[in-house]
Amino acid sequence: MSMKKQCALITGITGMVGSHLADFLLANTSWEIIGMCRWRSPLDNISHLIPLVNRKERLRLIYADLRDSDSIDYAISQAQPDYVFHLAAQSFPQTSFTSPLDTYETNIQGTSRVLEALRKYKKEAIIHVCASSEVFGRVPKEKLPINEECTFHPASPYAISKVGTDLVGRFYAEAYQMTVMTTRMFTHTGPRRGDVFAESTFAKQIAMIEKEVIAPVVKVGNLKSLRTIADVRDAVRAYYMLLTHNPVAGEYYNIGGTYSCEVGQILDYLIALSSAKNKIKIEVDPERLRPIDADLQVPDTHKFQEHTGWKPEISFEQTMQDLLDYWRERVGQSAAFLVR
Repeated sequence: MSMKKQCALITGITGMVGSHLADFLLANTSWEIIGMCRWRSPLDNISHLIPLVNRKERLRLIYADLRDSDSIDYAISQAQPDYVFHLAAQSFPQTSFTSPLDTYETNIQGTSRVLEALRKYKKEAIIHVCASSEVFGRVPKEKLPINEECTFHPASPYAISKVGTDLVGRFYAEAYQMTVMTTRMFTHTGPRRGDVFAESTFAKQIAMIEKEVIAPVVKVGNLKSLRTIADVRDAVRAYYMLLTHNPVAGEYYNIGGTYSCEVGQILDYLIALSSAKNKIKIEVDPERLRPIDADLQVPDTHKFQEHTGWKPEISFEQTMQDLLDYWRERVGQSAAFLVR
């Protein structure tokens, strides 16, 4: 009698991280993959995987919305996953300042809905709840690098929502003996990064300047914020290892890269890669400035590395080159992009 293949559910499969995770799992496991997404979610990031969906070959999609309990219940009851990567979220801090209630509803209550459905339909699943390094918020210099026990001091409604996400995940592990682990991933980027995030909007604007779609001016926000950069492809490998290397219920981990720099240095590096570097000017756009910023984001990742053996492999330089090339390809296909 053949054994049922193991199944992984990825919430938010159409996002940057979810799509790269699907790529990784398809290439490195024999699991069946179920992607949860909203019916209206753009499929650009998984367009290369649509043939698999159409052939019903290892990958299928289930439509659900974190704001709708019935759809979440249906998705979990149908999927019956062995592994769950809960990545779906309202993920843009800047938007959370103007849409805080939507952010709280999606991220905190949405996570609770996913975990409650799992408690009902597949309690034994091994579950990753994705919080964020933004939970730490404004950290004094003397507390760098940031370890897991650093006090939460969220600096945006998004960060507050991720504090809730983090705590909800840990609560379900402790209260209901579910194998739930929480991660606080620091800045991670690469191909398919949304254009609302700093380094990606820089790359997109540079690609548009090279194609003479816009004037040679890159609009920016706070360039002094300190970030530690990881590649999204290293991040999804970490998430896989989280659930497959001796998972410990209720644990929480910082994950991040090793290359730290100011946002302005990221911009300088991207401009240096550009054929238009000699004519590009930089202009601060007040709309890109947050009312308050988490400006010192440097992680201590020893706990996760010692538990799993994971460490980042892709260099900052490669990540930035791949991000810029991604936007060059997209801009080459269409000039119809918002200048943001």
